[in-house]
Amino acid sequence: MSTLPPITNNDDIRYLGRVLGDVIREMGGTRLFAATEAIRSASVERHRDGGAPVDHHLEALSLDETLDFVRGFMLFSMLANLAEDRHGIAAEEGADVASALERLAGEGIDQDAVCALLEHALIAPVLTAHPTEVRRKSMIDHRNRIAELMAMRDMGAEETPDGDRIDEAIVRQVALLWQTRVLRRERLYVTDEVETALSYLRDVFLPVIPALYQRWDRAMGRRLPAFLRPGSWIGGDRDGNPFVTADSLRAALAKAAAAAIGYYLDQLHALGSELSISADHAPVDAAVLALAEASGDNAESRIDEPYRRALSGIYARLAATYEALVGTQPPRPGARRAEPYPDPHALRADLVALAKPLAAAAGGLLASGGAIGRLIRAVEVFGFHLATLDLRQNSAVHERVVAELLKTAGVCEDYLGLDEDERVALLNRELASARPLTSRYIDYSQETAGELAIVAAVAEAHAAYGPACIRQYIVSMCQSVSDLLEVHLLLKEVGLYVPGDPPQAAVMAVPLFETIGDLEAAPGIMQAWFALPEVAAIATARGHQEVMIGYSDSNKDGGYLTSGWQLSKASTALKPVFEAAGVGMQLFHGRGGAVGRGGGSAFAAIRAQPPGTVQGRIRITEQGEVIAGKYGTRESAITNLEAMTSATLLTSLSPAPLSNAENESFAKAMDRLSDTAFHAYRDLVYGTEGFNAFFRQMTPIAEISGLKIGSRPASRKKSAKIEDLRAIPWVFSWAQARVMLPGWYGVGHAIAAFEDKALLAEMAEGWPLFAATLANMEMVLAKSDMGIAERYAGLVEDDKLGARIFGRIKDDWQATCDGLLEVTGQSRLLDKHPALDASIRLRLPYIEPLNLLQIELMRRHRAGEDDPRIAEGILLSINAIATALRNSG
Repeated sequence: MSTLPPITNNDDIRYLGRVLGDVIREMGGTRLFAATEAIRSASVERHRDGGAPVDHHLEALSLDETLDFVRGFMLFSMLANLAEDRHGIAAEEGADVASALERLAGEGIDQDAVCALLEHALIAPVLTAHPTEVRRKSMIDHRNRIAELMAMRDMGAEETPDGDRIDEAIVRQVALLWQTRVLRRERLYVTDEVETALSYLRDVFLPVIPALYQRWDRAMGRRLPAFLRPGSWIGGDRDGNPFVTADSLRAALAKAAAAAIGYYLDQLHALGSELSISADHAPVDAAVLALAEASGDNAESRIDEPYRRALSGIYARLAATYEALVGTQPPRPGARRAEPYPDPHALRADLVALAKPLAAAAGGLLASGGAIGRLIRAVEVFGFHLATLDLRQNSAVHERVVAELLKTAGVCEDYLGLDEDERVALLNRELASARPLTSRYIDYSQETAGELAIVAAVAEAHAAYGPACIRQYIVSMCQSVSDLLEVHLLLKEVGLYVPGDPPQAAVMAVPLFETIGDLEAAPGIMQAWFALPEVAAIATARGHQEVMIGYSDSNKDGGYLTSGWQLSKASTALKPVFEAAGVGMQLFHGRGGAVGRGGGSAFAAIRAQPPGTVQGRIRITEQGEVIAGKYGTRESAITNLEAMTSATLLTSLSPAPLSNAENESFAKAMDRLSDTAFHAYRDLVYGTEGFNAFFRQMTPIAEISGLKIGSRPASRKKSAKIEDLRAIPWVFSWAQARVMLPGWYGVGHAIAAFEDKALLAEMAEGWPLFAATLANMEMVLAKSDMGIAERYAGLVEDDKLGARIFGRIKDDWQATCDGLLEVTGQSRLLDKHPALDASIRLRLPYIEPLNLLQIELMRRHRAGEDDPRIAEGILLSINAIATALRNSG
């Protein structure tokens, strides 16, 4: 081993860039390398000194060279991302639990108060399959291997544990990246999405979360409750995805069980090697001896080793559990037959029985905080289910299914014709009755049969894996109390809702409020929900009720500023509703990767939540490219989970930063800003004649569908209207065209029309919500480029239409930039954020040539050229631009 000076981000980028250049020269040829280097140099010079455009360099590329060039620039961006992730994963000050505890102590909040909060806390990153990850898993795997090798290099290692030279191993991985196919040939299926999520849960979350608890337990001087638990939508989210069925749900649960229990079995096997304690040299606790005697392991070689014998018995029981739940034997079967564990609690009890005497013996030298302590914590957090799987379905589907059930059962001929009060009364009567509505002798429609099969599969899952496997049933487009009661009615058919005094609901019905109108209506709906005695009884017994708020659709509906403000107002308005009901509030934030879908710093976003709305309980979606960025390696996962946890502690316990008077004046100002921005956005997107055609011709929205990055259709309905387009392709396509419109449009109008700029400056300085809003928008503005965007506007067939609408967009972009600079007191974008500024500036010369090539390839493709290399080049360019922009979906 040798001692090396500290490695910086720029050192890594230069080193990896040289390696990539060498690989391109060796494998792509000197002509490709020379062309790539010429374009790179010209583009860097253009962005540094305002040099000439790189068009003539690009025009010299053949189609084959174009494809290889795009791959090369994409790989550079991927490697640059890797370098940044290694050196600056969470730059926010205090974004770790130790710093948060220190700050809270300085505010007079002691550890007892922190522990009291954590007793009922829940912090849950929830992985979803939203299709914004353009990279194949094979590409991500090579990238992660390079990260591991770079970490070894940082430590001065010259060889890997296998004996390879570090630098040669890095070159080999970059060469493999160069020769790995970038694009998927087949559309992803639900099973593919499940496998991808499981790779993160199994390889990262399973080892990382117990290690984090170990760190936090030391910091607190006591053992904390298991409040950090991952979740998933993958395999349970049916909203608009006809491929998620009862069978895919069962498969997802079984695969998750195999991953969790398989991990435990590996840890038990390792413990068997470690705990070689002999009864001849140490006293044996009665509980350990009992487990040893019951194990069936009577091998003479281990007769004096009670811990190994006990572990042998635990292993055999857990292997039998694996077989019972997964349907196959584990990779390393148990040595003898045994009864499976009935639930994770029984497994934990046996592990605790082994850990207690270790902690008590020899003055604590064998304390249970080691491997067995981490295994106990893993069982507490992950159970036999690995991650809590949410169900989600659109309220319109439930309405149709319930209407059919009521009609075929002879209860109500036309449920859909009833008004809301009549629906609620009817549903309450049915929920009070133990009589089922379904019959095996009735042939239901395909939709109804599918929904009934889903809830039947959930009941099976609760019996097999325990109730923690599925706890939430999210209702998309929830607009009434009846939308939630319909879920209870379906659950009642399989025994997951049980009438009585009080009734019991094993799965919580969760409303998802998505549009601006839905967010405004949310407090009234929840007040009416809690007014139902049966609901109040269930929520009181549970202690909390979840409400999900959607960032993506509210943004597409009302624009960036209005979406963020309405989400905050809805959260604030829900707080007294929950307080009056005596029920804890658990908000589930449906955020995406792009700023237009709620993206940006999770730490800053949680800190910006309205006072009193977090209460130690928060769930946040993690989706698309964000999952690989935040949880692709154990190091990045540790940093991001620390940030999420510390932000939750600070937001829940720190004193509110603003006085009531400041809150009121700031809120009134935000109302005015939001109203102006909302009307500007709605007028452009939904009120401008020809805007839909402009959007579809200017951006690669049609071409994005060819990427095969998700199992779900791009639109909710068979419609070309923007209203029916999902938020993900909406945001993604604007990012490709470098407009980033969902992340800023309308704000320029709003700031320009607001007379008191001093008040806005005060808000930017002293209000976390407004500061985070502006910071995220500033990042988006810095990544946008109106010069490139104007070239995309040239793809619009009607020149006058393109010029007219793009002119409005360009004018508001300039107004937004000017307004932001005035409010924040900066002379240029990101003036106060030099690290982020440097990161984006590094990327810009590598993105512009990709945009120019994409425009030309789209022009040729739309003109009817059918060379398959043109279509492939478009898809490669989409992939490359998304990689360079990072949070574009």
